[in-house]
Amino acid sequence: MPAATSSISDSAYLRARAMETLFERLEKLCEGAIAIDRGGRVVYVNEKYLAALGLDHASEAIGRSIEEVIPNSLMRKVAETGEPILLDIMELGGEQLVVTRMPIEDEDGTVIGAIGFVLYDHLESLKPLLARVAQLESDLRLARRQLSNARAARFTFADFVGTTPAIARAKEIASRAARQSVTVLLTGETGTGKEMLAQAIHNASSRADKPFVSVNVAAIPETLIESEFFGTAPGAYTGADRRGREGKFRIADGGTLFLDEIGEMPLQLQAKLLRVLQEREIEPLGSDKITRVDVRVIAATNVDLRKRVSDGAFRADLYYRLNVLSVDLPPLRQCLDDLPDICARLLDDISASGDYVKAKITPSALAALARYDWPGNVRELRNILERALILSDSGRLTGEDVARILPIGSEVRLAPPERPTGTVVPYAEAEAEFEKHTLEQALAASNGQITAAARMLRISRATFYKKLAKFGLAAGSAPV
Repeated sequence: MPAATSSISDSAYLRARAMETLFERLEKLCEGAIAIDRGGRVVYVNEKYLAALGLDHASEAIGRSIEEVIPNSLMRKVAETGEPILLDIMELGGEQLVVTRMPIEDEDGTVIGAIGFVLYDHLESLKPLLARVAQLESDLRLARRQLSNARAARFTFADFVGTTPAIARAKEIASRAARQSVTVLLTGETGTGKEMLAQAIHNASSRADKPFVSVNVAAIPETLIESEFFGTAPGAYTGADRRGREGKFRIADGGTLFLDEIGEMPLQLQAKLLRVLQEREIEPLGSDKITRVDVRVIAATNVDLRKRVSDGAFRADLYYRLNVLSVDLPPLRQCLDDLPDICARLLDDISASGDYVKAKITPSALAALARYDWPGNVRELRNILERALILSDSGRLTGEDVARILPIGSEVRLAPPERPTGTVVPYAEAEAEFEKHTLEQALAASNGQITAAARMLRISRATFYKKLAKFGLAAGSAPV
């Protein structure tokens, strides 16, 4: 055999062995490995990965769609595009895993599938890197806030998290309002996100590059409320600014004025507000000069304005002027299917605003939160999450973390089955009991709705049904 031919043959052999060695080494060092064909069907899963996937044998995964085995997997994307995802953090069963995904090619270089490796099953070794990334993200947000206009609205419709029918309806009506300059009335309990939705309407409108001015009507002393809204002429009264003062309507000219707790506005000021809405002009306190303004008003209330009208505490004509387009924001207890997504968004925001490592929430904590009535809605939920995160040593919120903070009487049942004092059970049995208890809590929190319960635990419906069968639970069952 010629030397050149021998050299080529040796190179091919070395390359083949190098690839085999790399695969064998990765499989040995990693915490799990899985491979799919071009069609997204699982063709291989190693023994290490079975427990994390909730499987007993590899045969249970072979031939199934990758998304059935790993919900929201990106493996199919790698197989279809041929582009690797070299480093990513994937959530599975409430845990965060560091993974790498690579395409598999045949001898001709054609992509025929993809393989993924779990590099770590916990993030302890990556904490310094993640903390640095979190700090950089926090610095970036701070810089953006400092560079942005002080009167700019921050939130968009993407920030108003939720897909349940009531939230979807609210966002749909609000998006219609954004396309017009009509007056909007936002109604709903305290803490349901009325100002966030008002900002979203502003940012989706043609006024987005103009000021967004927010006023809490109930927070302004009655003696100052007129000057706050309409401004004052120079020297209008003793102690007034000699240069005069611009009111909120003038500051918001061209943009949006958000009037929170509009139901608390004094009757004498309601007549002036009605005139502004009708005539689009204001008269500063102590002045006889009329000033034209172009302001879209978005009002919000957590009280029944119609009842206040019937009680004589609110003008009927102003109510009809404000209620051109009404958007009702549902309370949190009616949107529990959205609880995982809302918690995730709130924890991201809390983590970015404080010195926290990326926080996460367990299925047992979500089940506990779903059992509470939430009179303070999303505002109260944020308060509970932040308090639990401050008191947590790990940044991983559990059902017990939440139960210690929720108000007394919320009737959150989290404790596992009681045993006689001193009784010790094998670890596998205790783990199984906890898993069964978590399934029961999710079913109870979702009123027996399998889809909602599976979403709460962040597993597929198929996996949820399999776990129900494993423990002999029936759909719709709940702890007594």
